[in-house]
Amino acid sequence: MSPTRVLLVDDHPVVRAGIRNLLERAPDIVVVGEASDGAEALRMVQELSPDVMLLDMEMPGLNGNEVASQLQQAGSPVRILALSAHDDKQYIQELLANGAAGYLIKEEVPEAIVEAVRGVSRGEQGWVSRRVAAQMTTWMREEHQDDRMGLTSREVQVLQAVVAGKTNQEIGLELGISEKTVEKHLEGIFSKLGVASRVEAAVHAVREGWV
Repeated sequence: MSPTRVLLVDDHPVVRAGIRNLLERAPDIVVVGEASDGAEALRMVQELSPDVMLLDMEMPGLNGNEVASQLQQAGSPVRILALSAHDDKQYIQELLANGAAGYLIKEEVPEAIVEAVRGVSRGEQGWVSRRVAAQMTTWMREEHQDDRMGLTSREVQVLQAVVAGKTNQEIGLELGISEKTVEKHLEGIFSKLGVASRVEAAVHAVREGWV
């Protein structure tokens, strides 16, 4: 079986060198080229026909999302694995919408990058860093707020603590927020649930199966 051909795209030479060094230790992966900006990356995809592109999000000229979008529109078969220093919702959603097979945070890359490249080359989708996976879970919860009468994820956390019988001080310590902030969240919870007390809010949460 021929090795997976990888194109590195990052405007920082030191980052590229570190990733190349990591990948070249794997006998089934070969780095066929390096690009320092989006336009060069698009040219090298045409010239080298890599299997996988490790694509930085922030570069001079075309950014990562623009590169991914152009490749998708052109029907390129290259599989895109994004590398970023950020876990910004817009970056991630746009990139995955543009056909990327995965999204890795740079600081988490060393232990995951080789397996991610292998997985992506096999046609697998959804290779994301642990931090991104956690973020996506939070976003999904927030997008389904209507199932909990519009409560935010933080309000749900406060409500769960109320059900557990914790005081405002204990809730604040657990969530890393002030007692005054806990009180504001409770006001929001009472208003959204149409209740007037902690007990009523807790009963409602248990009855609806939210905790």
